Amino acid sequence: MTDPFLDTGSAEGSTMKAEVFLPEDYRPAEDEPFMNERQLEYFRRKLLTWKNDLLEESRLTVETLQDGTRNIPDVADRASEETDRALELRTRDRQRKLIAKIDSALRRIEEGEYGYCEVTGEPISLKRLDARPIATMSLEAQERHERREKVHRDD
Repeated sequence: MTDPFLDTGSAEGSTMKAEVFLPEDYRPAEDEPFMNERQLEYFRRKLLTWKNDLLEESRLTVETLQDGTRNIPDVADRASEETDRALELRTRDRQRKLIAKIDSALRRIEEGEYGYCEVTGEPISLKRLDARPIATMSLEAQERHERREKVHRDD
């Protein structure tokens, strides 16, 4: 398996891509070609950083939960600790699902589908992608989807 942080190799005659130079202060702009190499690299790095942060938080939680299994004599303290642990586990479950969405976004980058609405095929705004890099729908398509969901929930 290759290390996702190492993007080495030559573009000539192979499927490996040359590393894309990205200045520290780079931000995708509307006046450049949509989903060009720099934009794709920007979002790829953003997604990988987010994923690594989540994985580190999960690792720390597991360590805390393993260390935290102690005998607490006071019933109220024990109940409070159990509530905290349950909340922590629910948070980790949400983060696990988020990591799956991040992996899906990284796959879309590799497949050349990233940044386009899965409903309309139109580009998703750079502002939306910067705020929510796992977005799969344009804001308009997402709003329609949520309105339909609400209608079906209210039935």
